[in-house]
Amino acid sequence: MDSTLIALDVMGGDSAPRSTLVGVLRACTGEAGDHLPPERLLLVGDEAVIHRELERLDEDFEGSLPDLAVRHASQAVGMDESPSAVLRSKPDSSIAVCVEAVKSGAVGAMVSMGNTGAVVGSATLGLRTLAGVRRPGIAVTLAFTDRRLTLLDMGANIDPKPEHLLQYGLMGTVYARECLGVEAPRVGLLNIGEEPSKGTALLKAAHALLESSRLEFAGNVEGGDLFRQTTDVIVTDGFTGNVVLKLLESYSALMIDLVLGELKAHGVDWEPAALSSLERKIDYAEVGGALLLGVAGVVVIGHGRSDPNAVANALGLAGRALDAGINTSIVEGVERATREGAA
Repeated sequence: MDSTLIALDVMGGDSAPRSTLVGVLRACTGEAGDHLPPERLLLVGDEAVIHRELERLDEDFEGSLPDLAVRHASQAVGMDESPSAVLRSKPDSSIAVCVEAVKSGAVGAMVSMGNTGAVVGSATLGLRTLAGVRRPGIAVTLAFTDRRLTLLDMGANIDPKPEHLLQYGLMGTVYARECLGVEAPRVGLLNIGEEPSKGTALLKAAHALLESSRLEFAGNVEGGDLFRQTTDVIVTDGFTGNVVLKLLESYSALMIDLVLGELKAHGVDWEPAALSSLERKIDYAEVGGALLLGVAGVVVIGHGRSDPNAVANALGLAGRALDAGINTSIVEGVERATREGAA
Protein backbone atom coordinates (compact mmCIF):
# COMPACT_ATOMS: atom_id res chain seq x y z
CA MET A 1 0.00 0.00 0.00
CA ASP A 2 1.62 3.22 -1.21
CA SER A 3 -0.73 5.77 0.30
CA THR A 4 0.68 7.98 3.03
CA LEU A 5 -2.73 9.25 4.15
CA ILE A 6 -4.21 8.55 7.60
CA ALA A 7 -7.95 8.29 8.24
CA LEU A 8 -9.19 9.40 11.66
CA ASP A 9 -12.47 8.21 13.16
CA VAL A 10 -13.61 11.62 14.41
CA MET A 11 -16.70 10.19 16.11
CA GLY A 12 -14.82 7.66 18.28
CA GLY A 13 -14.05 8.33 21.95
CA ASP A 14 -15.73 9.62 25.07
CA SER A 15 -15.11 13.28 24.20
CA ALA A 16 -15.59 13.12 20.44
CA PRO A 17 -15.80 14.98 18.18
CA ARG A 18 -14.20 18.04 19.80
CA SER A 19 -11.36 16.19 21.49
CA THR A 20 -10.43 14.30 18.32
CA LEU A 21 -10.49 17.46 16.23
CA VAL A 22 -8.36 19.45 18.68
CA GLY A 23 -5.97 16.49 18.58
CA VAL A 24 -5.83 16.82 14.79
CA LEU A 25 -4.87 20.47 15.13
CA ARG A 26 -2.13 19.62 17.62
CA ALA A 27 -0.77 17.00 15.26
CA CYS A 28 -0.79 19.48 12.37
CA THR A 29 1.10 22.09 14.40
CA GLY A 30 3.48 19.63 16.03
CA GLU A 31 2.38 20.67 19.53
CA ALA A 32 2.22 17.05 20.66
CA GLY A 33 5.09 15.00 19.28
CA ASP A 34 5.26 14.29 15.54
CA HIS A 35 4.24 16.95 13.05
CA LEU A 36 1.78 15.75 10.43
CA PRO A 37 0.89 18.04 7.52
CA PRO A 38 -2.90 18.42 7.19
CA GLU A 39 -2.86 17.02 3.67
CA ARG A 40 -1.96 13.62 5.13
CA LEU A 41 -5.18 13.45 7.15
CA LEU A 42 -8.70 12.35 6.23
CA LEU A 43 -11.42 13.09 8.79
CA VAL A 44 -14.18 10.47 8.86
CA GLY A 45 -17.58 10.97 10.49
CA ASP A 46 -20.80 12.92 10.27
CA GLU A 47 -19.83 15.64 7.83
CA ALA A 48 -22.26 18.23 9.20
CA VAL A 49 -21.10 17.64 12.78
CA ILE A 50 -17.42 17.83 11.79
CA HIS A 51 -17.82 21.08 9.85
CA ARG A 52 -19.89 22.63 12.64
CA GLU A 53 -17.24 21.76 15.22
CA LEU A 54 -14.45 22.98 12.95
CA GLU A 55 -16.24 26.32 12.58
CA ARG A 56 -16.30 26.67 16.36
CA LEU A 57 -12.63 25.79 16.59
CA ASP A 58 -11.85 28.22 13.79
CA GLU A 59 -13.15 31.02 16.01
CA ASP A 60 -10.95 29.80 18.89
CA PHE A 61 -7.93 29.63 16.60
CA GLU A 62 -8.72 33.00 15.04
CA GLY A 63 -9.28 31.72 11.54
CA SER A 64 -5.98 29.85 11.26
CA LEU A 65 -7.32 26.31 10.84
CA PRO A 66 -5.75 24.27 8.02
CA ASP A 67 -7.80 22.81 5.19
CA LEU A 68 -8.79 19.26 6.11
CA ALA A 69 -10.39 16.60 3.92
CA VAL A 70 -13.60 15.05 5.24
CA ARG A 71 -15.36 11.79 4.31
CA HIS A 72 -18.95 11.35 5.44
CA ALA A 73 -20.09 8.44 7.60
CA SER A 74 -23.78 8.41 8.51
CA GLN A 75 -23.42 6.20 11.61
CA ALA A 76 -21.37 6.21 14.80
CA VAL A 77 -20.53 3.36 17.17
CA GLY A 78 -21.20 3.74 20.88
CA MET A 79 -18.52 2.67 23.35
CA ASP A 80 -20.87 0.15 24.97
CA GLU A 81 -22.29 -1.40 21.79
CA SER A 82 -21.75 -5.07 20.99
CA PRO A 83 -18.97 -5.37 18.38
CA SER A 84 -20.68 -8.28 16.62
CA ALA A 85 -23.97 -6.40 16.45
CA VAL A 86 -22.22 -3.29 15.12
CA LEU A 87 -20.61 -5.22 12.28
CA ARG A 88 -24.06 -6.29 11.09
CA SER A 89 -26.16 -3.21 11.82
CA LYS A 90 -23.84 -0.27 11.09
CA PRO A 91 -22.13 -0.76 7.72
CA ASP A 92 -21.70 3.01 7.32
CA SER A 93 -20.22 3.71 10.75
CA SER A 94 -17.16 5.95 10.98
CA ILE A 95 -15.12 2.86 11.95
CA ALA A 96 -16.35 0.88 8.92
CA VAL A 97 -15.71 3.82 6.56
CA CYS A 98 -12.14 4.15 7.90
CA VAL A 99 -11.57 0.43 7.33
CA GLU A 100 -12.97 0.66 3.80
CA ALA A 101 -10.68 3.61 3.05
CA VAL A 102 -7.68 1.49 4.05
CA LYS A 103 -8.96 -1.53 2.13
CA SER A 104 -9.49 0.48 -1.07
CA GLY A 105 -6.04 2.06 -0.84
CA ALA A 106 -7.42 5.56 -0.42
CA VAL A 107 -5.42 5.76 2.83
CA GLY A 108 -2.65 3.67 4.30
CA ALA A 109 -3.59 3.89 7.97
CA MET A 110 -6.52 4.52 10.28
CA VAL A 111 -6.82 5.74 13.87
CA SER A 112 -9.83 5.30 16.14
CA MET A 113 -10.44 6.10 19.80
CA GLY A 114 -13.77 4.30 19.59
CA ASN A 115 -15.11 0.89 20.57
CA THR A 116 -12.03 -1.38 20.64
CA GLY A 117 -13.93 -4.58 19.87
CA ALA A 118 -15.62 -2.97 16.90
CA VAL A 119 -12.31 -1.64 15.56
CA VAL A 120 -10.57 -5.02 15.92
CA GLY A 121 -13.51 -6.93 14.42
CA SER A 122 -14.06 -4.54 11.54
CA ALA A 123 -10.36 -4.29 10.69
CA THR A 124 -9.77 -8.03 10.93
CA LEU A 125 -12.76 -8.92 8.74
CA GLY A 126 -12.42 -5.99 6.36
CA LEU A 127 -8.67 -5.90 5.85
CA ARG A 128 -7.82 -9.55 6.53
CA THR A 129 -4.46 -10.56 7.90
CA LEU A 130 -1.10 -10.06 6.23
CA ALA A 131 0.30 -12.92 4.19
CA GLY A 132 1.43 -15.66 6.55
CA VAL A 133 0.03 -14.03 9.69
CA ARG A 134 -2.44 -16.27 11.52
CA ARG A 135 -3.93 -13.88 14.09
CA PRO A 136 -3.56 -10.12 14.63
CA GLY A 137 -2.44 -8.81 18.01
CA ILE A 138 -2.74 -5.49 19.82
CA ALA A 139 0.68 -4.08 20.70
CA VAL A 140 0.98 -1.55 23.52
CA THR A 141 4.20 0.29 24.30
CA LEU A 142 5.00 1.29 27.88
CA ALA A 143 7.71 3.67 29.05
CA PHE A 144 8.09 3.06 32.78
CA THR A 145 11.87 3.30 32.32
CA ASP A 146 14.14 4.78 29.67
CA ARG A 147 13.85 1.48 27.80
CA ARG A 148 10.45 1.23 26.14
CA LEU A 149 8.64 -2.09 26.40
CA THR A 150 6.10 -3.47 23.93
CA LEU A 151 3.47 -5.96 25.11
CA LEU A 152 1.23 -8.03 22.88
CA ASP A 153 -1.42 -9.27 22.66
CA MET A 154 -3.50 -6.84 24.72
CA GLY A 155 -6.93 -8.21 23.87
CA ALA A 156 -7.39 -9.16 20.21
CA ASN A 157 -6.91 -12.92 20.70
CA ILE A 158 -7.89 -14.26 24.11
CA ASP A 159 -7.46 -17.94 23.24
CA PRO A 160 -4.32 -18.19 21.10
CA LYS A 161 -2.32 -21.17 19.93
CA PRO A 162 1.45 -21.51 20.52
CA GLU A 163 2.24 -20.49 16.95
CA HIS A 164 0.26 -17.27 17.44
CA LEU A 165 2.49 -16.33 20.36
CA LEU A 166 5.54 -17.05 18.21
CA GLN A 167 4.24 -14.68 15.56
CA TYR A 168 3.51 -12.06 18.22
CA GLY A 169 7.17 -12.26 19.16
CA LEU A 170 8.12 -11.78 15.53
CA MET A 171 5.73 -8.88 14.93
CA GLY A 172 6.73 -7.22 18.20
CA THR A 173 10.37 -7.52 17.20
CA VAL A 174 9.71 -5.87 13.84
CA TYR A 175 7.77 -3.05 15.50
CA ALA A 176 10.43 -2.43 18.17
CA ARG A 177 13.16 -2.38 15.55
CA GLU A 178 11.44 -0.37 12.81
CA CYS A 179 9.37 2.09 14.88
CA LEU A 180 11.19 2.32 18.22
CA GLY A 181 14.75 2.04 17.00
CA VAL A 182 15.73 -1.01 19.08
CA GLU A 183 18.62 -2.64 17.24
CA ALA A 184 18.19 -6.23 18.47
CA PRO A 185 14.93 -6.50 20.47
CA ARG A 186 14.89 -9.13 23.21
CA VAL A 187 11.65 -11.10 23.51
CA GLY A 188 10.19 -12.54 26.71
CA LEU A 189 7.23 -14.86 27.31
CA LEU A 190 5.01 -13.80 30.23
CA ASN A 191 4.74 -16.70 32.67
CA ILE A 192 4.58 -17.58 36.37
CA GLY A 193 8.25 -18.53 36.57
CA GLU A 194 11.50 -18.45 34.62
CA GLU A 195 11.85 -22.21 34.15
CA PRO A 196 10.77 -23.60 30.73
CA SER A 197 8.69 -26.23 32.53
CA LYS A 198 6.47 -23.62 34.21
CA GLY A 199 3.02 -22.56 33.08
CA THR A 200 0.17 -23.95 31.06
CA ALA A 201 0.44 -26.30 28.09
CA LEU A 202 0.10 -23.24 25.84
CA LEU A 203 3.05 -21.47 27.44
CA LYS A 204 5.26 -24.57 27.46
CA ALA A 205 4.63 -25.13 23.76
CA ALA A 206 5.12 -21.43 22.97
CA HIS A 207 8.40 -21.43 24.90
CA ALA A 208 9.71 -24.31 22.76
CA LEU A 209 8.75 -22.50 19.54
CA LEU A 210 10.30 -19.20 20.62
CA GLU A 211 13.46 -20.90 21.82
CA SER A 212 13.96 -22.65 18.49
CA SER A 213 13.31 -19.47 16.48
CA ARG A 214 15.88 -16.91 15.37
CA LEU A 215 14.37 -14.27 17.62
CA GLU A 216 16.42 -12.88 20.52
CA PHE A 217 14.43 -14.95 22.99
CA ALA A 218 15.18 -14.19 26.64
CA GLY A 219 12.98 -16.97 28.01
CA ASN A 220 10.10 -16.72 30.45
CA VAL A 221 9.58 -13.47 32.32
CA GLU A 222 7.39 -12.77 35.32
CA GLY A 223 5.10 -9.83 36.02
CA GLY A 224 7.78 -7.90 37.91
CA ASP A 225 10.09 -8.05 34.88
CA LEU A 226 7.92 -5.45 33.17
CA PHE A 227 9.79 -2.88 35.26
CA ARG A 228 13.31 -4.35 35.13
CA GLN A 229 14.41 -3.57 31.56
CA THR A 230 15.24 -7.21 30.83
CA THR A 231 13.37 -7.37 27.52
CA ASP A 232 12.01 -5.10 24.78
CA VAL A 233 9.01 -7.23 23.81
CA ILE A 234 6.80 -9.43 25.99
CA VAL A 235 4.23 -11.77 24.46
CA THR A 236 1.14 -13.20 26.12
CA ASP A 237 -2.43 -14.19 25.35
CA GLY A 238 -4.99 -11.42 24.88
CA PHE A 239 -6.90 -12.21 28.07
CA THR A 240 -3.83 -11.95 30.30
CA GLY A 241 -2.47 -8.98 28.39
CA ASN A 242 -5.67 -6.99 28.73
CA VAL A 243 -5.84 -7.65 32.48
CA VAL A 244 -2.18 -6.62 32.89
CA LEU A 245 -2.65 -3.42 30.91
CA LYS A 246 -5.74 -2.26 32.79
CA LEU A 247 -4.15 -3.15 36.12
CA LEU A 248 -1.04 -1.14 35.25
CA GLU A 249 -3.08 1.88 34.18
CA SER A 250 -5.20 1.93 37.33
CA TYR A 251 -2.41 1.06 39.77
CA SER A 252 -0.06 3.69 38.37
CA ALA A 253 -2.68 6.39 38.73
CA LEU A 254 -3.48 5.17 42.25
CA MET A 255 0.18 5.34 43.29
CA ILE A 256 0.48 8.93 42.05
CA ASP A 257 -2.59 9.89 44.10
CA LEU A 258 -1.23 8.10 47.18
CA VAL A 259 2.14 9.85 46.91
CA LEU A 260 0.49 13.24 46.53
CA GLY A 261 -1.78 12.51 49.49
CA GLU A 262 1.14 11.50 51.74
CA LEU A 263 3.14 14.59 50.77
CA LYS A 264 0.20 16.81 51.60
CA ALA A 265 -0.54 14.99 54.88
CA HIS A 266 3.05 15.45 56.05
CA GLY A 267 3.24 19.08 55.06
CA VAL A 268 6.02 18.50 52.54
CA ASP A 269 6.83 21.59 50.51
CA TRP A 270 7.09 20.44 46.92
CA GLU A 271 6.46 21.66 43.40
CA PRO A 272 3.82 19.77 41.38
CA ALA A 273 6.16 19.88 38.39
CA ALA A 274 8.50 17.57 40.29
CA LEU A 275 6.23 14.65 39.43
CA SER A 276 5.47 15.71 35.86
CA SER A 277 8.09 13.45 34.28
CA LEU A 278 6.80 10.49 36.30
CA GLU A 279 3.22 11.21 35.27
CA ARG A 280 4.27 11.31 31.62
CA LYS A 281 5.86 7.87 31.93
CA ILE A 282 2.57 6.29 33.00
CA ASP A 283 0.23 8.45 30.91
CA TYR A 284 -1.41 6.59 28.03
CA ALA A 285 -1.68 9.90 26.19
CA GLU A 286 2.10 10.06 25.70
CA VAL A 287 1.98 7.01 23.40
CA GLY A 288 -1.50 7.74 22.10
CA GLY A 289 -2.60 4.30 21.03
CA ALA A 290 -1.84 0.68 20.28
CA LEU A 291 -1.06 -0.88 16.93
CA LEU A 292 -3.18 -3.77 15.70
CA LEU A 293 -0.30 -5.73 14.22
CA GLY A 294 -0.91 -8.35 11.56
CA VAL A 295 -3.73 -6.83 9.52
CA ALA A 296 -3.28 -5.58 5.96
CA GLY A 297 -3.10 -1.91 6.83
CA VAL A 298 -1.84 0.24 9.68
CA VAL A 299 -4.49 0.38 12.41
CA VAL A 300 -4.03 2.36 15.64
CA ILE A 301 -6.52 1.91 18.48
CA GLY A 302 -6.69 4.65 21.09
CA HIS A 303 -8.17 4.75 24.58
CA GLY A 304 -11.81 5.77 24.82
CA ARG A 305 -10.96 8.58 27.22
CA SER A 306 -8.24 9.98 24.97
CA ASP A 307 -7.62 13.69 25.26
CA PRO A 308 -6.34 15.84 22.35
CA ASN A 309 -2.72 15.06 23.27
CA ALA A 310 -3.42 11.32 23.00
CA VAL A 311 -5.17 11.78 19.66
CA ALA A 312 -2.22 13.74 18.28
CA ASN A 313 0.24 11.12 19.47
CA ALA A 314 -1.89 8.29 18.05
CA LEU A 315 -1.82 10.01 14.66
CA GLY A 316 1.94 10.36 15.01
CA LEU A 317 2.26 6.65 15.78
CA ALA A 318 0.22 5.79 12.70
CA GLY A 319 2.43 8.03 10.58
CA ARG A 320 5.65 6.47 11.90
CA ALA A 321 4.40 2.91 11.36
CA LEU A 322 3.22 3.77 7.86
CA ASP A 323 6.43 5.55 6.90
CA ALA A 324 8.55 2.72 8.29
CA GLY A 325 6.76 0.20 6.10
CA ILE A 326 6.12 -1.98 9.13
CA ASN A 327 3.72 -4.35 7.37
CA THR A 328 6.21 -5.08 4.60
CA SER A 329 8.79 -5.92 7.27
CA ILE A 330 6.33 -8.21 9.07
CA VAL A 331 5.51 -10.12 5.88
CA GLU A 332 9.21 -10.50 5.07
CA GLY A 333 9.91 -11.67 8.61
CA VAL A 334 7.11 -14.24 8.52
CA GLU A 335 8.26 -15.51 5.12
CA ARG A 336 11.84 -15.87 6.38
CA ALA A 337 10.71 -17.65 9.55
CA THR A 338 8.52 -20.00 7.51
CA ARG A 339 11.44 -20.92 5.23
CA GLU A 340 13.51 -21.65 8.30
CA GLY A 341 10.74 -23.77 9.77
CA ALA A 342 10.16 -21.48 12.78
CA ALA A 343 6.70 -20.07 12.03
